[in-house]
Amino acid sequence: MSVATERQVRLARAPLRPAAPEVGFVHGAAASLSDIWGRRDLLMRLTRREIRARYKDSVLGIVWSLIRPLVSLLIYVLVIGKVMGAERAIADFAIYVFTGLTAWQLFSDILSTSTSSIVGNSGIIKKIQLPREIFPLASVGASLFNFAMQFLILLLATLVIRPPVVGISLIYLPLALVLLLVWSTAFGLILAAANVYLRDIQYLVEVVLLVGMWASPIVYSWDMVTSLTAGRGLLEEIYLANPVTLVIMGFQRTMWAAGAGANTAPHLMTRMVVSLIIGAVALIIGQRVFSVLQRNFAQEL
Repeated sequence: MSVATERQVRLARAPLRPAAPEVGFVHGAAASLSDIWGRRDLLMRLTRREIRARYKDSVLGIVWSLIRPLVSLLIYVLVIGKVMGAERAIADFAIYVFTGLTAWQLFSDILSTSTSSIVGNSGIIKKIQLPREIFPLASVGASLFNFAMQFLILLLATLVIRPPVVGISLIYLPLALVLLLVWSTAFGLILAAANVYLRDIQYLVEVVLLVGMWASPIVYSWDMVTSLTAGRGLLEEIYLANPVTLVIMGFQRTMWAAGAGANTAPHLMTRMVVSLIIGAVALIIGQRVFSVLQRNFAQEL
C-alpha cells in the first residue's frame, strides 16, 4: 500500500469533528480548553513568532522592550517626582513608580496586542480550521516575555536600592500576577472578537488605556486617594473595584520595601481573592462570547 493510499485510509477512519465550537457555558468552555491544549505546540510557535515579529529588522532588538519603560520612569521621576514634589511624600519614589509601570505595562500590552490579534492573523484564520483563541493567547505569551525582561530590571533595582522584605508580603506578587493575567485575558478575548466586526475597537482601546493608567496608584499614593475620597466611601469602593488597582497595590506590597509600613487599601488580600474569583468567571464568559462571535470571523475578515 502506498503512502498516499495509507493516509487516505487513516483519514477515512478518523471520526468527524464539528467545525463549530461546542455550545454550553461549562461544557463548551471545557471543550474549547481541551482543543487549545491539543494545539499547545502551535500556541508556543505562535508565541515565539509574536516575540520575533516585534523586533524584526531592529538593531537593538529586545532592548527596546526596556527602553520605553525606562524613559517613562525617567519622565515620571523628573516631572512628577521632582518638579511636582511627589517624591517628598513617597519614599523611594523611583521604585514605587517603576513597580506600578511594570504591572501596568503588562496589562496594557496584553490588551493592545490581543485586540488586533485576530485581524492581524486573518490570512491563517481564513484558510485553516483551528481554535482561534490561540491568537490572543499567543499575544499574552509574548507580553509575558516582555514583562519578564522589565521585571528583571525592577528586581535588580530593588536589590540595589532596598531589597524586598521577606515575609507574608511576598504572597501578594504571584496573586497579583495571576489576577492581572485572568482579567487581561478575559478582556483580550472579548476585544479581539469585537474588533473583527468593528475595527474602531483597537483605537478605542488605546484611548482607554491612556486614561486608565491614571485610575491606578502608579504615580500617586493611596494616602492621596483617601484624602480626595474622605467621607465618600462609595467613591473609594468604586476606585478599589478596578482589578488593575488591586494588582498594582499587590505588586507594591512586595517590591516597594520602603512602603512596608505605609497605608494601603483595607483588606487588600481579601479584595484580591474576591476579584480573582470574579475574574475567573469573567474569563469563562469572555471565552464563550469569543466562541459565539468567532463563527463569522472568516466572512468578516
